[in-house]
Amino acid sequence: MEIKLLTPNDASAYWELRLEALQQSPEAFGTSYEEAIQRTNPIERVESNLRTEGNYTFGAFHQDKLVGMVTLFQESYLKMKHRANIFAMYVSPQVRGLGAGKALLMEAINKARTIEEIEKVNLSVVSTNEKARNLYTQLGFKVFGVEEKALKVADTYYDEDHMTLIL
Repeated sequence: MEIKLLTPNDASAYWELRLEALQQSPEAFGTSYEEAIQRTNPIERVESNLRTEGNYTFGAFHQDKLVGMVTLFQESYLKMKHRANIFAMYVSPQVRGLGAGKALLMEAINKARTIEEIEKVNLSVVSTNEKARNLYTQLGFKVFGVEEKALKVADTYYDEDHMTLIL
């Protein structure tokens, strides 16, 4: 498993994996698959995001195929530049259990530690996703709040745990 910072050249592979993520784990993302496929110029949007300052998207590659991703995004407002957020964490089912999720998160956390301004990293996780919650806890994240009914997929509501890691 190789972990690397994605570049605009990875935009197509990222978009393909993003669509997989939205289909495989709809409860884990605020965007729906249906909304995503209606976007105009999605590859160009991904390329732009991968160029954005303060936005770091890491990919896990297995046999030269992108199979996992995570984004670290530093807040841009002056009063919030000490914070970063973890978004869009996903690992393909066929490689889960091989350490890609942990490796991706560690890479994002390590990147945050290299940015002097960042003092803490926040993320949200569906409360019933025990494997993800356990991984985040293992890496030092602590729950600071629970949002009830944070997401609604079809007729099912999902609560989210908001977690933080003080660097």
